[in-house]
Amino acid sequence: MQHAPAVLPSPAPAARPLLGAALAVVLALTATACAAGGRGPGRPAGTVPPTAPSPAALPTPGLPPVLTRGQARAALITAADLGEAWEPTRGAATWRDELLKATAGRSDCRRLLDVLYTEDLFGADAATAPRATAALDDAEGGAQLHYRVTSHRAADLDRTLAWLGTLPDTCGHFAARTAAHDSTWDVRVTELPLPDAGDARRGLRVTVGAPATDGTTGDGTNDETNTEAGTRAGVLTVDLVAVRVGDDAISLTNGTLGDPADDATRTSVEVGTGRLTEARRQGRAQV
Repeated sequence: MQHAPAVLPSPAPAARPLLGAALAVVLALTATACAAGGRGPGRPAGTVPPTAPSPAALPTPGLPPVLTRGQARAALITAADLGEAWEPTRGAATWRDELLKATAGRSDCRRLLDVLYTEDLFGADAATAPRATAALDDAEGGAQLHYRVTSHRAADLDRTLAWLGTLPDTCGHFAARTAAHDSTWDVRVTELPLPDAGDARRGLRVTVGAPATDGTTGDGTNDETNTEAGTRAGVLTVDLVAVRVGDDAISLTNGTLGDPADDATRTSVEVGTGRLTEARRQGRAQV
C-alpha cells in the first residue's frame, strides 16, 4: 500500500518576517564587500588581490637594452684593422706590474692608476662587465692594445667620461709609488685629441717616467716654478680612451715603452665606433 508523500507545513506567518530580515542582512554584507573593491571577510583594507602581479615580476624601468655577446663581438676591432705588425696578444705586458701596479696620494690619481692596471673603467660589477674584449700586440713596436665593449646607462657612462675630463687638472702631474719594487715614478696626464666619433668621447695620455725630483708634492699637484725643469721622456706611455654610443661604450688602453702608436689609437676609435653603431642598428632591427 503506497503512502502519499508527506507535505511539510508552510512557515508560520510569524517566521516570514524573520527570514526576510536575515536575507536583507546577507544582501547588505554582499553590497558592502563589492563597494570595498572585492575584499572578502577577514581581508584587511588595501590588500592586493591574489591575482595582481607582484611588483618584483614587473620589468624595471630605465634599464638599457643590452647587446648580445654576438653583437658585442661583432663590434670589436681585429689585428687586421691595425696593420701587419699587429697580432693577437701572447700575454700581459711585463710593464703592467712594474709601472702600473702603484698608488698615489690623491684619490682621483689613485683611481686612475687602478683603472690603467685593471682596465675596469666603468666598474667591476656585473652591471658594467664588458660584453666582449680583444687584446692585440704590436710585435715590432712592443705596444699592447686592450679593447672592450660595455653596455650600461648612458648617464652613468657620461659620468665616467666627465671624470676622465677632470684628470688633466687634478692629476696633471703626481708621484706614484710601487710597494713591490719600492720605487717612485713621475706620472703626467694630458688630454688626448680624438676623432669626432660616437655620442660622447674622452681621451687621456698618461706617461710614467723616472722618479720625480722636480718639486712634485706627491698628492697630485705640482710646483709650477719647476715644472719645465722636471720634464723628461716617459718610460711608459698609455692612451686611455672611452667613446659612448647610446647605452653602449668602447674603452681601450694602448700602451708602449717606445713611441706611442697614435694611428692605432685613432683607428681603433674610428673603426670600433662604426662597428658598434652597426651592431646596435642590427640589434634594433631584430627586435
